[in-house]
This record gives sequence, C-alpha cells and structure tokens, in this order.
Amino acid sequence: MSENLVNLMNLDPDGLKEFCVAHGEKPFRATQILKWIYQWGVVDFDEMSNIKKDTRAMLKKVATIQAPEIVSEQKSADGTIKWALDVGDGSLVETVLIPEPDRNTLCISTQVGCPVKCSFCRTGKSGYSRNLTVSEIIGQVWRAATRVGFSENGEYKPISNIVMMGMGEPLLNVQNVLSVTKILLSDNAFALSKRRVTISTSGIVPALNKIAGKVDVALALSLHAPNDELRDVLVPVNQKFPLKDLLAAVRNYIDNSNANCGRVTIEYVLLDHVNDSTDQAHELAALLKDIPCKINLIPFNPHEDSEYKRPSNSRIDRFFKVLTEQYGMTVITRTTRGDDIAAACGQLAGQVQQRRLRGLNEQLEKLKDTKIEAKVSTGKE
Repeated sequence: MSENLVNLMNLDPDGLKEFCVAHGEKPFRATQILKWIYQWGVVDFDEMSNIKKDTRAMLKKVATIQAPEIVSEQKSADGTIKWALDVGDGSLVETVLIPEPDRNTLCISTQVGCPVKCSFCRTGKSGYSRNLTVSEIIGQVWRAATRVGFSENGEYKPISNIVMMGMGEPLLNVQNVLSVTKILLSDNAFALSKRRVTISTSGIVPALNKIAGKVDVALALSLHAPNDELRDVLVPVNQKFPLKDLLAAVRNYIDNSNANCGRVTIEYVLLDHVNDSTDQAHELAALLKDIPCKINLIPFNPHEDSEYKRPSNSRIDRFFKVLTEQYGMTVITRTTRGDDIAAACGQLAGQVQQRRLRGLNEQLEKLKDTKIEAKVSTGKE
C-alpha cells in the first residue's frame, strides 16, 4: 500500500466524515462508504455504484481500503474456526469464530502478542511486538465476515457478537480500540448491539477509569485469583494495579454503563491445585460480594509452553457449587471450544507463528546452502 494513500479502515465514522469533508464531499458520503465496506463487503471504489464517478476517481487517488490478509484457516471438530492474519513485518495475529445455534461470536486480537504476560497464557509466552492499528483490528471482523457472510446464508449466521479477548490487552491500545468500537456499533457499519460487544481487560486501571462514561459496551475482567498475593504471580499487572483499585475502577465503569445491565463478567481460569480449592472459592465470593457480576469459570486449556494443568471435573464441580449453592452467585463453567486447533482461551498465537519462524529458518538454511554451492562452483571463498 502506498504511504500516500489513506486506508479508510483506519477511520471511525467521525474520522471518515472529516476525511470526506476535507476532500470537498458532503458528510453523507461517509455513510455511503461505511455501508459499502461493512454491510456489503465492498472495498473496490468502482463497485460503489451510488457514489458519482468523479468522487470515485478522487477516492482512488487518495485512499484505499485494506484489511490484513488471511494466511491460514483451521477448523475444529466442534465447528470453531481459527484464522491467522498477516499484519506485516513477519507478524501474525489470530482470530477465532465460535459458532453457536443462536449466535456467531468472533474473538479478535488487539495487539501483536501481549505484554501483560499472565503466567498461564500462551499468548504472553510468544512475546510482544506492537499495538494493532484500527484497520488491523476491524479488518479481522471484516475478513471473518467475508468468510461467513455479511448477512445470513444457508451455511452461517452473520457475526453477532464481538469479544476483544484474543491476543493482547485491549486497554493498552485504548484509542484504537475505542475507534473500532465505534465502527462495530455504528448503524451504518456493523450495527451491533452494545451488549454484544465486549472489552476484556486484565486490569489496566487508568485506562478503565478513562473510558468509563465514554464508551458503553460490555466489560469482562480477567481475574483468575481471589487475592493479591496469588494474582501478583498469575497476572503480573496486579503488582501495579492491585485488586482494591481494580475493583473500584470496575464498579465505576459499570455504574456508568447501560450495556452491562449493572454487572461485570468475571473470567476465572481454573488451574489445578493453584486457584481452584473450595477455600479459594469462599475467598472469591468474599472478594466479589459488593461487585454485581456473573462468573465464567474456565478450566485451563493445556499447552506445551505451560506446566499448569486442568483441574479434575470433581474439583471444578466443588468450586462451582460453593459459589452457586452457598452464595447464590451466577456462575457458568465455560465449555472448551477449539482446543484441538489451539484456538481455546489462552492458547492463541503459538503454533502459526512458530510455523512461520520454522519456515523462515528453513529458507535461510537453503539460502546458505545455495551460497556455499555457488562458492564451490566458482572456486571463490
């Protein structure tokens, strides 16, 4: 892509209006372009038939519409689909579609890798490179929609739910995430309900306080421990933003939100004999007694980069029953989806990037061999 061309996928609805006005067009032109891109999947200006020819000619000179390319697709036995997308500089991000009878949920990434480094998460083990741009985030949704359809068809339902729970910490890329959220919610773009868009955070307190009252989408908190001592180990960002400050920020956000219906979703990965005892269930209930919430218990999804193990079903069941039967809390034990293609929670980013690195190493070895053969054939050293 030419550096002089503006990628319109990097612009939220307000930014696109400003772009159109700056190029001598009426603001309604932005509405037309948004619909072509995000409702009909059209990125070729020549196909935007309700835009006059001279405007289309101008757009081709100053702008482009580009999403990251899908480089691999894997399908799980349970119907889950994982795509790896090329975002340049040899970097890949992963996006996961979870089909269900009543919805199609897409889990998207917001960073290349993740700097938070939760001790059980494979993404953190893969390292961190940079924030994704708006086009690289919303482009994941666009690419997925091109695969399953922008409207209902015989094989798939359209994407109905977006969760920012893929690679990266959304609130460390807050400005781009907010722009993406505007596109997802815009009636002229994906037109999703605010209750069907979820930002998941490990607990970046300043950013959470910053967006409270400015964006209204569902919030999920990756908690994973019932006290600061254990959370400092499992979720190291807790050392900077301890539970007292974090839960105050969460309460502030949901108090300023309609999308959350007054409560936050708590994500809690269960690790065998680490955070899954009945005593820790009691401790978790005490910690959350003043926080309206529903709890998603996520049995750990094993991967080769971790020594943690999945708890037994009996330990999971006992933890669940303490919260529900003794405290009356709303709790769901999440069904593992896509683990056979490393698409389950905490498994993203590993295999495809490793394959890419192995491929590059193989190419380098071949290049070395070619150079050695050339030296031998010419008699030069």
